[in-house]
Amino acid sequence: MNKVDILDRWTKEKSEELYGIKNWGADYFNISDKGEVTVTPFRNNNKASVSIMDIIAEVKKRGYHMPIILRFENILDSQISYLNNSFNEAIKTLNYKGKYQGVYPIKVNQQQQVIDEVTKFGKKYHHGLEVGSKAELVAALSLIKDKEACLICNGYKDEEFIDLSLNAVKLGVKCFFVIEIPGELDLVIKRAKALNVKPNIGIRIKLASKAGGYWTESGGDRSIFGLNMSQVIEIVDLLKKNNMLDSLKLMHYHLGSQIPNIRDIRSAVLEATQVYAELVKEGAPMGYLDLGGGLAVDYDGSNTNYANSSNYTVEEYCADVVEAVMSVLDKKNIKHPIIITESGRALVAYYSMLLFNVLDVAKFQEHDIPDELDDDTIEQIKNLHYVYKVLNLKNIQECYNDALYYRDETRVMFRQGRISLRERAFAEKIFWQTIKKIAQEKQKLKFVPAELENLESVISDTYYCNFSVFQSIPDSWAIDQLFPVMPVHRLLELPKRNAVIADITCDCDGKIDSFIDLHDVRKTLPLHELKENEDYYLGVFLVGAYQETLGDLHNLFGDTNVASVSIKSNGDYEIVSEIHGDTVEDVLTYVAFDPDDMKKRFRVLAEDAFKRGDITIKEQKDIMVDYENGLSGYTYYER
Repeated sequence: MNKVDILDRWTKEKSEELYGIKNWGADYFNISDKGEVTVTPFRNNNKASVSIMDIIAEVKKRGYHMPIILRFENILDSQISYLNNSFNEAIKTLNYKGKYQGVYPIKVNQQQQVIDEVTKFGKKYHHGLEVGSKAELVAALSLIKDKEACLICNGYKDEEFIDLSLNAVKLGVKCFFVIEIPGELDLVIKRAKALNVKPNIGIRIKLASKAGGYWTESGGDRSIFGLNMSQVIEIVDLLKKNNMLDSLKLMHYHLGSQIPNIRDIRSAVLEATQVYAELVKEGAPMGYLDLGGGLAVDYDGSNTNYANSSNYTVEEYCADVVEAVMSVLDKKNIKHPIIITESGRALVAYYSMLLFNVLDVAKFQEHDIPDELDDDTIEQIKNLHYVYKVLNLKNIQECYNDALYYRDETRVMFRQGRISLRERAFAEKIFWQTIKKIAQEKQKLKFVPAELENLESVISDTYYCNFSVFQSIPDSWAIDQLFPVMPVHRLLELPKRNAVIADITCDCDGKIDSFIDLHDVRKTLPLHELKENEDYYLGVFLVGAYQETLGDLHNLFGDTNVASVSIKSNGDYEIVSEIHGDTVEDVLTYVAFDPDDMKKRFRVLAEDAFKRGDITIKEQKDIMVDYENGLSGYTYYER
């Protein structure tokens, strides 16, 4: 076997390590012996495994183009069971006298299919819903059917919101008003008396505790949400004055989303439980302690307190929460409450993945640099060439600085008209080959200077892909959140190219140029060479939380196609529902265009061209058909 064969030998284990799928996949995603990503939704049944490539073939048969979101309903079922069973096990082990009842915050993913499936799979655990707006409340009331499940009403509430909630109480729904600001209580009391309903009231408190991570402004004294301690006492006194203290049954706080450090979670639970105990002491019946969200997803698989990770498991989270509540209340001889968490990200993140195909590649161009230059070559290019030739590990920093200097000198000379375009192009070739050599040599360094750290991204390829960052993974653009990205096939082949991913929005921010890595953030992603007449598919995983509903219409790219997949215990699967992505006509109506009026205007344009003799009557007809087909077509590249 020659040296090239040895270098090209690649295994699925190497792909597993390279892309970290064993670290972030939570056993739901793996690589098959065929080198394809598989989904395995049952934690204790590895036989129920389906190739993503098989699903791609099936959706293509049904006429669906990339990009597409795949939702795996069994994973949602598994995640709901995992969270509830973990809490129940902690309750049993620690001899906790209360119970656990989770609620799903609708804002995490408001798609009807998602909420439908949450209520369906959560019914056996009485898993409820949380709403933060009137629209979400209206949606929840049409879907929640379990009278034991809680419906938590957060957010700011007007009279219509409150009346809807009070009517829900009349219908037997276990609905809680959570008071966010002091003035809300007056309206709740007024409407409750008018409708002759006894409300279930909760209060949201501001904790002094804060947490690390991206979304932690919900905690701390300066949080815009919740009541400070003096306002809590005012609420208690107002309820007493109106003989309604017996309506105060729930206390709620929200430390933040995606909290990576378990110590922050425990600290907040301890502080909140002390407040809960004081409310019981004031005479409120209480009974429910709502800890809000925060249960993190390990997006990068590092199991650390980095913002894209978590340094704890779900089991550890549940045990710490239960033990912390007990440690406060047992000392005060207070009855253990029903623990509620508003975990949304942890339930739905794994549930969805984004698939798209690569349309084209702009490769870093290699150049042959001659050993010797002509005598009449200008001095600056000779100096640049000398840097290229003498570059080695010992002088790598000096050569990098010199290469930049001489490159910049040639650019100044070109602007001044002192060198030709051909000379400038030759200087650029030498410069980029020098940078490539530096990037290769720096891998041997024990300590890499800061200036050289990200050279791989400078000489990387650009893979142009059929999706919109702004529509499908907006957090990647907005807050630099990392999502696992990898090819879903060809994983028994050595990926020889280092690339960044560009979308088709024609926006300089429409790219992914930061990727997960156990030790740091990678600036490029190893990918395979494209093969002629063969699609190359990439997947972005763990996108079920927030991404679909936060997406915008940048460049008027709309919602993608969606396929919901159900996998059976024997490994068979079926596509149980399909949702067509937005058409061009759909997205234009979102921004107040009238498609009928547009057709009329375009028809006038075509008729004028015919009258001038620029086109034939047949061409006019064909052009109108093409225009109307464009209106009814997918907003993404179709092939």
